[in-house]
Amino acid sequence: MNRRIHLIIHGNVHGVSFRSSARFQAKNLQLTGWVRNNLNGTVEIVAEGEEEDLKELMRWCFRGPQGASVEKVESEWLSYKQEFSTFEVAFK
Repeated sequence: MNRRIHLIIHGNVHGVSFRSSARFQAKNLQLTGWVRNNLNGTVEIVAEGEEEDLKELMRWCFRGPQGASVEKVESEWLSYKQEFSTFEVAFK
């Protein structure tokens, strides 16, 4: 079943290639959406795809790439909108 998830990752997640690593993970899982850094030091992800693949991305977010220190991951499950065609790094 296709779903959408909104994630906010807290911790030492800027300057450690979190966005590019998350993009790589999402593309490998055939997810669509975006990832971006927020001014408050968090990383934000909106992704769509199969629910099990989204859960795998969320599990990865609790670890992050080498050098990251994830303190907390907030998650919100949303309705699938089929809004995206790729998974990209977004900039505010």
